[in-house]
Amino acid sequence: MSTSGGNKAIMAALAANLGIAVTKFVAFLLTGSSAMLAEAVHSVADSGNQLLLIVGGRRARRQADAEHPFGYGQVRYYYAFIVAIVLFTLGGLFALFEAWEKFHDPHPIDSWQWVPIVVLLAALVMEGLSLRTAVHEATPAKGRETWWRFIRTSRSPELPVVLLEDSGALLGLCFALFGVSMTLVTGDGRWDAVGSAAIGLLLVVIAVVLARETKSLLLGEAATPEHVAAIRAALVGEGVPEVIHLRTMHLGPEELLVAAKIAVPAASSAADVAEAIDAAEARVRDAVPLARLIYLEPDLRHTTG
Repeated sequence: MSTSGGNKAIMAALAANLGIAVTKFVAFLLTGSSAMLAEAVHSVADSGNQLLLIVGGRRARRQADAEHPFGYGQVRYYYAFIVAIVLFTLGGLFALFEAWEKFHDPHPIDSWQWVPIVVLLAALVMEGLSLRTAVHEATPAKGRETWWRFIRTSRSPELPVVLLEDSGALLGLCFALFGVSMTLVTGDGRWDAVGSAAIGLLLVVIAVVLARETKSLLLGEAATPEHVAAIRAALVGEGVPEVIHLRTMHLGPEELLVAAKIAVPAASSAADVAEAIDAAEARVRDAVPLARLIYLEPDLRHTTG
């Protein structure tokens, strides 16, 4: 998947979160609402996360060198993992701490009561537009998969991260709107704490999901089953009657390492084997353009009977 779609979604999310963060902080200063403070910190965390994804994308474009002969593509996974940590600590844990403080020292929203409602409604609109951009950019890559499966199986971290963040932001705004509205109606500040706690739990769950998925990518995930099948089929051809075993690993979202032991006829000369390997590599690259690095080991075809 091209990074252009991910970059567009990241920039849309960054612009939305920066604007939303400022308005939420202003609303918190005017009202003292803990849910507004939790949401403001949430937006700051999301903004920092989008910047991390941008930095990761730029660093991943560095050329391979002697120290990193397979390139820097996996650095995008590292920055996505940092995003999960930031979301967990700065977003989730802070919101839970703020909820704890507000629950033990509740106070109603006495001034500027209309401000948090207006801010939250405006934030819902902006986050909705950001999510719409992310969905539009991710739809071609998602294909017929469900959104959950796309998030779980995508080898490119940017779009799944933005999709989860924007979806979490919309749900978090609903929690904050509920907490603030109930506080205004009942005069009981503990409802504000409930909204903050819900936001914190939501962010912790999203962070855990992101950490789990990016950890798997950092460890080195294989190609998708569809790509593995296409590579195996492409390897077989003239001079290569079968594939003995095949291993694949993503070196980055757009770069795939292929290592295979292929069978060659016993009567093949060295020139025949070299020609068969070159042809097999060409077929694999035509079938799966992500296969940038291909290492093939020839072996004699074993027969039984």
